Amino acid sequence: MENAALRLQLLAYQRKRIRPKLTTFDRLFWCTLSRLWRGWRTALLVVQPDTVVRWQRERFRKFWARLSKHKVTVRGRPAVAPEIRRLIIKMATANPLWRAPRIHGELKMLGIKVSERTVSRILRSIPRSPSQSWKTFLRNHADQIVAVDFFTVPTFTFKILFVFILIAHRRREVLHFNITEHPTAEWISQQILEAFADRDVAKYLIRDRDGVYGGAVGERLAALNIQQVLTAPASPWQNAYVERLIGTIRRECLNHVIIFNRYHLKRILTSYFSYYTRSRTHLALEKDCPQPRPAQTDGKITRIPQVGGLHSRYVRDAA
Repeated sequence: MENAALRLQLLAYQRKRIRPKLTTFDRLFWCTLSRLWRGWRTALLVVQPDTVVRWQRERFRKFWARLSKHKVTVRGRPAVAPEIRRLIIKMATANPLWRAPRIHGELKMLGIKVSERTVSRILRSIPRSPSQSWKTFLRNHADQIVAVDFFTVPTFTFKILFVFILIAHRRREVLHFNITEHPTAEWISQQILEAFADRDVAKYLIRDRDGVYGGAVGERLAALNIQQVLTAPASPWQNAYVERLIGTIRRECLNHVIIFNRYHLKRILTSYFSYYTRSRTHLALEKDCPQPRPAQTDGKITRIPQVGGLHSRYVRDAA
């Protein structure tokens, strides 16, 4: 009667919609019981007897799968080391004209053993420009490049003054600047002539596509044998040196003074460019000035106010 009561309760439990969850131990118990007790089917109520038989077959299949499993031997080419892959990508990025044979030869000179086909396969996985980048062009021709641009300065009386600057790429030196209220092509051509009156003429001049550069500017540059390099429309980053200079002028000078007129602005910029060229250290010039400044080691340190006290230069007095 006790067995009947228990079986009745199990039948009620079996009629639930949610099926009971059996663990691995439960499955192992019923598989073992089916081998030891002939009447195991009569006591099984939670699952069907065929399920227990299926469990036993799965155990047998997994058992033989483990026995027949063998260690897989790695075949084929060895993987390229991550540092070698990074070096190949770095070489390809820094040298856009190099292809797989050239890079493979350079790696061979460095004692790195890798096949040319592997180098070619890595190069196919990275995007490459068909020609040299602007950065490479600027580095290769820095000694022969100047750049020009305008920036505006409002006065105390709300007039707009246009400042024209010409900077040399080699040492970030401001070669010439001037101020006007109404820039014209004839005025710009005259400024270019004055900039190269007492120095060697540059080979390239970078400028934007502003309409103020008219035919007179092109004729003047052609007469001086200077080649114009025009930046793409709305791409100030292609004239980065002069754009950076303009930002520096605003941050370090013009944002801290009120300009009254053109003559006042010229005095301020003359003072600032003198500081910028002879005293201010530049990160791009290894902490030197556009006009090299000798380091001092002996003597008492003295402060020299510059740009009206807005900046300073520190020197050592000779003993």
